[in-house]
Amino acid sequence: MKENNADHRVELSRGDLLAVENPARYVGGEWGEVIKPEMQQQLQAEGFTSYVRFALCFPDIYEIAMSNLAMKILYKVLNDMDGVACERAFSPWKDMDRLMRDKSLSLFSLETKSPLRDFDVLGFSLQYEMCFTNVLQMLDLSGIPFLASERSESDPIIIAGGPVVYNAEPIAEVFDLVFLGEGEEVLVEFMDLMKAYKASFQSTEPMSKAFLIREASKLKGVYVPSYYKFDYNENGTIKSIDTCVEGAPKSIQKRIISDMDGVTFPTKPVVPHTKIVHDRAYLELFRGCSRGCRFCQAGFVYRPVREKSVDTLCGQGFEVEAATGYDEIGVLSLSTSDYSALPDFLDNMVSPFEERHTSLSLPSLRLDSFSLELMEKVSGTRKTGLTFAPEAGTQRLRDVVNKGITEEDILSSLELAFAGGWQRVKLYFMLGLPTETMEDVLGIAQLARRIEKLFFEVANREGLKRRRPDIVVSTSMFIPKPFTPFQWEAQDSIESLREKQRVLAEALKSRNIKYSWHDLKTSAWEAVLARGDRRLLKVLIDGYRQGLFFDAWDDCFRFEDWMSILESHGLSLHFFGPRPRDIDEVLPWDHIDIGVRKDYLLREREMAYRGKTTAPCHGGCKACGASEYNVGVCHA
Repeated sequence: MKENNADHRVELSRGDLLAVENPARYVGGEWGEVIKPEMQQQLQAEGFTSYVRFALCFPDIYEIAMSNLAMKILYKVLNDMDGVACERAFSPWKDMDRLMRDKSLSLFSLETKSPLRDFDVLGFSLQYEMCFTNVLQMLDLSGIPFLASERSESDPIIIAGGPVVYNAEPIAEVFDLVFLGEGEEVLVEFMDLMKAYKASFQSTEPMSKAFLIREASKLKGVYVPSYYKFDYNENGTIKSIDTCVEGAPKSIQKRIISDMDGVTFPTKPVVPHTKIVHDRAYLELFRGCSRGCRFCQAGFVYRPVREKSVDTLCGQGFEVEAATGYDEIGVLSLSTSDYSALPDFLDNMVSPFEERHTSLSLPSLRLDSFSLELMEKVSGTRKTGLTFAPEAGTQRLRDVVNKGITEEDILSSLELAFAGGWQRVKLYFMLGLPTETMEDVLGIAQLARRIEKLFFEVANREGLKRRRPDIVVSTSMFIPKPFTPFQWEAQDSIESLREKQRVLAEALKSRNIKYSWHDLKTSAWEAVLARGDRRLLKVLIDGYRQGLFFDAWDDCFRFEDWMSILESHGLSLHFFGPRPRDIDEVLPWDHIDIGVRKDYLLREREMAYRGKTTAPCHGGCKACGASEYNVGVCHA
């Protein structure tokens, strides 16, 4: 711990800002930002602050980061605490990255322009695997060593959270602490430890970083990577994951929020100066999912389902609209139409919003619960287009992945939508799902054609003859993610997937249908990171030093370079991605407990191969293990 937090501002000139794309990314000063003047006064007067200074770091550009609800929530949670000051920092785009290196400028926070190395804690939000090298970029620009083992007492505590940390192993040794699950409560508990830690430096017996980490490890949901060691077999598979510190738990359980009505929610969030990717305000309906799609990591790691009440949602919705001035409010969940009180919620929200020309967007709708009543409730809002995810083109494959919808569900729902005036529909599918055949691939095209035909039938019936549908078919590649029934499966090869894309593109040729697809090589690398272990960190560091970061951006991603670096370390793409796992193989995340049992995942895998579906758990418990939390749908 530093003995002072001297007020060292990073100064950017007008010329610096004019030299880079979108200077608004770096200036701060937005409506709703929080700067604690008493902390600033302390710094200026004494060169030290008793406040715990927390930098909330998102390893991507401003426009992506400021679209993330978790960032907004944690920003408020931390700044609501006495004695804690939270600021924001993001990855600078490559033009700013070059400028900072040329001028020897340190990466800084937006609020006070303080170098990140002057903060007590850097908290990284890891939302996707392709951001790993951007974590390294942010540390590098801050002058902070990459490895936790190489940092000194004077360096900040480096922590991580977010959905990716359920397998953080490829980058785990960068972090002092990893927070598993939902952070609103455990971060407050950790800040209380940090206050004591920081206060101790004004005493004759300052607390060591090792002691702080040991105390933090006692908090539920906190994982200390340095307390665990990996041993390997001769064939490269993991032999064992063992504790190397006395008292460290053999398994670390995730943390969840039990009371969704009582948890902090940002109704006065920071409003960006510039347009961001999702430029709207948000409400969060519930957390978790009861459906159990077998490819979907989120559907398992966020269990159990916990809802907010209508009263809470309406109060938050009206507050956030008034505070931000947004004319669109998006509702967030994994499956919006599964919210048990959705009709009541819409009854209370839609009319007042219409009067003020504010629209309510409902993403993540399911085709089997899409209704005319629902359509009528939102028909007064802007008809911006509908998005659905059938995932597979044939019923056989939809049953394999447990999607739980039929072609009749799809067509009847879209008939309602077309009759209600919607013309634009986007349909998401996956290629490379377990057991997939070329017949399943062509099934996507056949379904899209049926939807196109259906539109014209509805248009003729309703007297809308001059209208044309705008149908977008989008395919992503199946990636076997941890903590899913398909975590043991092989990923389809790039060559096989390329042929499937070609066949599908040919079958989808129509002036009313557009086909878009995800890059195959990006998905292959994502699978490596998603299923990888600690041996990948040296690969990531080497790649970063060769200029490989912003991998989530197509124009920055260099697959062949990554393959070369991987091979230079004696590792291979096939080992981490396409290779199927034996059910007895030790997986890199086996010491993490998400509340869903491994035997349940194996049972669901067996059901997939039998083509059998599992009903949603809100209709009756399926014994996945999440009932141990005794909240939400499991408690009801």
